Amino acid sequence: MTIKAVVRVGNSLRFIDQTQLPILFVQKTTDNYCEIITAIKRLEIRGAPLIGIAAAYGIAIASEKVGEITPEFVHRVAEEFCQSRPTAVNLFWAIDRVMKRFDSMCSGDLPHDLTILWSEAESIHREDAEMCSAIGKHGSSLVSDGDTILTHCNTGVLATGGIGTALGVIYTAHDEGKKIRVYADETRPLLQGARLTAWELQHHGIDVTLICDSVAAMLMKQGKINKVFVGADRIARNGDTANKIGTYSVALIAKAHGIPFYVAAPDSTFDLSLATGEGIVIEERSPLEVTRGFGSQTAPEGVAVYAPAFDVTPGSLVTAFVTNRGIIPPDRIVAELAPSTN
Repeated sequence: MTIKAVVRVGNSLRFIDQTQLPILFVQKTTDNYCEIITAIKRLEIRGAPLIGIAAAYGIAIASEKVGEITPEFVHRVAEEFCQSRPTAVNLFWAIDRVMKRFDSMCSGDLPHDLTILWSEAESIHREDAEMCSAIGKHGSSLVSDGDTILTHCNTGVLATGGIGTALGVIYTAHDEGKKIRVYADETRPLLQGARLTAWELQHHGIDVTLICDSVAAMLMKQGKINKVFVGADRIARNGDTANKIGTYSVALIAKAHGIPFYVAAPDSTFDLSLATGEGIVIEERSPLEVTRGFGSQTAPEGVAVYAPAFDVTPGSLVTAFVTNRGIIPPDRIVAELAPSTN
């Protein structure tokens, strides 16, 4: 894929406005960090790894605007980015990484300190692309020639700094010559599967069929799905996985039909500070995304709405995690990913 969801352009960030896909391909360029925060909140920039990358660039962009960089200023900007979306751990991981490097190396010299911020943002971006490639290679080993795969939400180029996580597996398997077919569910209520995943897969020349979310169970009963690959926004130590709302339903259906359910994510998505998914904060979105998601009212005026953006799939429903470090069973997360104490 030649498309890049975010790109540094001088001291600005250029990004694809994903709310306008697939009808319009619109790129915006900004040197205002507040506009990046707004873009994250509005889902113009979305996807767990990508919002972390955008936040890292945003901190550098904000610092370019001031005549003197102080730790207080940089920490304030970082906190503003932390408040943009609460569930995806990659956002906090990237910000924490930037701040640790800045705090350890800042000197009060403006050019030097700006170099620290920009170089760390670029490193996070580059390393995410490398992790996506590794996830793709490891995950492709699980895909057989002739497989039909179901995926949920969008986990590709538009959600990461590289080829993607779950879609990265699909892209890699396809590029290796495996004949695969993909069912992309629409992913209510904002249709990231319909608007983004189907668009990406078509662009890459992959055989994709769009389905309503409620069709997945019937397809599995008919024996038309071999494997499920999804992404993640935060994964606890026991494998409990927060991902786009509807993922839990897909996992339950896959379990009922004996179909492998794989979660593809970089190691930065694992939050080992959480024993279980009970500690994951679930973002709630505006009721208007359900009742008037694309401009036309589809529900009675004043009806109560519950609109969580994510749900948590128990680790017991996950066959394995596909990571940049390899294939990891749920009961091996801590052993494989915990930092060494030696």
